Amino acid sequence: QVQLVESGGGLVQAGGSLRLSCAASVRIFSTMGWYRQAPGKQRELVAAVSIIGRTNYADSVKGRFNISRDYAKSTVYLQMNSLKPEDTAVYYCNARSTTGSDFWGQGTQVAVSS
Repeated sequence: QVQLVESGGGLVQAGGSLRLSCAASVRIFSTMGWYRQAPGKQRELVAAVSIIGRTNYADSVKGRFNISRDYAKSTVYLQMNSLKPEDTAVYYCNARSTTGSDFWGQGTQVAVSS
């Protein structure tokens, strides 16, 4: 059974930084990434990294967030800098298998105060 274990959320002041981590229980994923969902809004892609290291970011986080991946540990990280109140959301780790199946973490809360 595939498990994604997230850590690193919390409360931070605007302009601060947080680092999210997500460790997968199995190694073979084509893409790993982070989504977020704010109250009353749809879940949206924040950043993703493919198996060959290609990255994709939401326009709202470009230049502030950095996604990285440790393939040996099957772990993906999201370094979030210059955080804004509008970044407040529950952040979900996503992993997509080579056959196209999606797996999700339990979510970690990020709250940014102004």
